[in-house]
Amino acid sequence: MKTFMGIAASNGIAIAPAFRLTGLNLSVKKRSIEDPTAEIKRLHAAIDVSKDELLIIKRKALKDLSHPVAEVFQAHIAILADPVFLEKIELMIKQNGVDAAFALQTVVDDYRKHLQATTPDHQTRYRLVDVNDVARRVLGHLLGRPLASSFQADYPVIVVTHELTPSQTVQFSPSLVRGIVSDMGGQTSHAVIMSRGLAIPTVVGLQGALSSIHDGDIVIVNGLTGEVIVNPTDAQRATYTELIKEDQRRNHQLMASKQENVRADKKRLPMIVANIGLPSDVDGALKAGADGVGLFRTEFLFLSSKRLPTENEQFRAYKVVLAQMAGRPVTIRTADVGGDKTLPYLRAATEANPFLGNRAIRLAFSQPDSFRVQLRALLRAAVYGKLSVMFPLVTTLDELKRAKQMMANERAKLTHQHISVGDVRVGIMVETPAVAVLADQFASEVDFMSIGTNDLTQYVMAADRGNQQVADLYQPNNPAVFRLIKTVIGACHDNHIPVSVCGEMAADKMAIPILVGMGLDAFSANPRSINKVRCLIKRLNHRKMVTLANKVVTMAGTTNQVEAFVQQAVHNEAQTYK
Repeated sequence: MKTFMGIAASNGIAIAPAFRLTGLNLSVKKRSIEDPTAEIKRLHAAIDVSKDELLIIKRKALKDLSHPVAEVFQAHIAILADPVFLEKIELMIKQNGVDAAFALQTVVDDYRKHLQATTPDHQTRYRLVDVNDVARRVLGHLLGRPLASSFQADYPVIVVTHELTPSQTVQFSPSLVRGIVSDMGGQTSHAVIMSRGLAIPTVVGLQGALSSIHDGDIVIVNGLTGEVIVNPTDAQRATYTELIKEDQRRNHQLMASKQENVRADKKRLPMIVANIGLPSDVDGALKAGADGVGLFRTEFLFLSSKRLPTENEQFRAYKVVLAQMAGRPVTIRTADVGGDKTLPYLRAATEANPFLGNRAIRLAFSQPDSFRVQLRALLRAAVYGKLSVMFPLVTTLDELKRAKQMMANERAKLTHQHISVGDVRVGIMVETPAVAVLADQFASEVDFMSIGTNDLTQYVMAADRGNQQVADLYQPNNPAVFRLIKTVIGACHDNHIPVSVCGEMAADKMAIPILVGMGLDAFSANPRSINKVRCLIKRLNHRKMVTLANKVVTMAGTTNQVEAFVQQAVHNEAQTYK
């Protein structure tokens, strides 16, 4: 029996035999060629096949996971379409007379060295994992050893590997891959985000697990604590088996209570609505018992297209969502493009710090024709349901007024053209400290607000949420963040408008009790989380949570102290809280 401690990356517990995933041998040796033109043609053939495979994987990610996950594979496809990347490989083939595999590997190695020299952090490593993932896919075809054959287990296993790649993870079936153990990786790597979406218990950062665990060893993966037990004792196995059964019973209870909207103290629950990225997500939201759509991320319509979607294409997509929600409220966010979501067909300059640059509503103003197309499509679709339109990353009142005026202008044009338009409620995402501090002024200009806690946290804490070097400073449950949230909620209620949270905090078991106590009107979460959010809120006594929230916003302590305080308070309230 051996015990390892790593980083708990995806919740849950699993027990199964180990399956060592070592990957295919794609080592490359320098080989001279006589016909560079033919070799370049062979390179493009391998790239084309790889693109087709990635499109299939992307569709699977859209179906089984989420649109942010599918976006990872859109980025992989973009790497293969990068003219600079291809030009470097072709130039090496022509000038040095080497084969495509060696040229590709050399260019990737150069890119790796450049990245490590300029931005040596964990986020760079995750980016390199993605680049290597793409390169290995093409190499596999060039060498006649495609990656599809690297995982061949036909029975439930714990995958043990050195470093998991996104394209491997997205194709795992939870019925076969019960857990994942990895030497490398972190909580924000793309592969880990995917394992979370698939609900596969995962522990990473074990440093040496692959060399210590053999095929067939019985492995317990505890994705809650980061503990990995190899060849456990009978007593340990029995204990963890009972924990798995208890978790299954709890999930059945969640499903059974999904439509009950009254708390134990007889007060109605806040609305619990869904975050979606494409019309195809509506079915999952309805099955989860969502009260509506709290965030339709329209940028995924743009990211899944090779060109700007037309007005009619957008109109049809929005109409489908509104019609399927059958009168339930639907909040659609205008395209939040920029930052880490770039569109090759939109003219946008390269920026040193894109998250603080020309993105979201700012990019919309710099591309007004594209913005007007979306506004027209939204106004037309509003005829078919209860629509709210939300502008992202607003920072000043002038921006808000400009966006509202552009919408009014498009409404007037459509009316003049005798095209039907519907009523639309207008709101903003609260993502910048500037809006949170002046929430009372903004609240008088909108019909609702939705707090995007992911961006708000990183801007309040001045910590890039994708940079592992400052990961300890990205603290959603910091008292500073909660004070701003309370300011926003108070301003909205003073102006008699509703306010929701649509970031990760909406499904955070530490944040939910505080948000309930603050009087939040709606929680907008991934459909997979809706039942857990509802079940937790039902167990909370509203009056006691008000006291809890008031205590938290006056605390001078750390995030850890806040979380410990909340956990103890809720534990006293409901012993089943987990």
